[in-house]
Amino acid sequence: MAIRKNKKLNEKLSKKLRLVIKSGKFSIGYNTTGKSIKNGNCKLIIVANNCPSTRRLELEYLAMLNKVSIHHFYGTNFELGIACGKFFSCCCIGVIEPGDSDILNFLNI
Repeated sequence: MAIRKNKKLNEKLSKKLRLVIKSGKFSIGYNTTGKSIKNGNCKLIIVANNCPSTRRLELEYLAMLNKVSIHHFYGTNFELGIACGKFFSCCCIGVIEPGDSDILNFLNI
């Protein structure tokens, strides 16, 4: 039952992410997302389920310090990359400006 809910949530989230990719500003990857959090530009962080624990904990710590919302994607890093429309894996995505997408309202942020 929970797997179905997570799968539906991932499908909806991937649609919102693709709209962010087309019309907003974002950062893909650990280094660029970390820099955007430290600069105070990032509004949302999406972390893959199989992100290494040290990186995940560091991103959560930076998000807590800068009051940035964090969402855990129920899928692998390759599935997160596919959800963005890219054909490579990425452990995290930072949304800087959502553009035409309502991803912040969708995740209740």
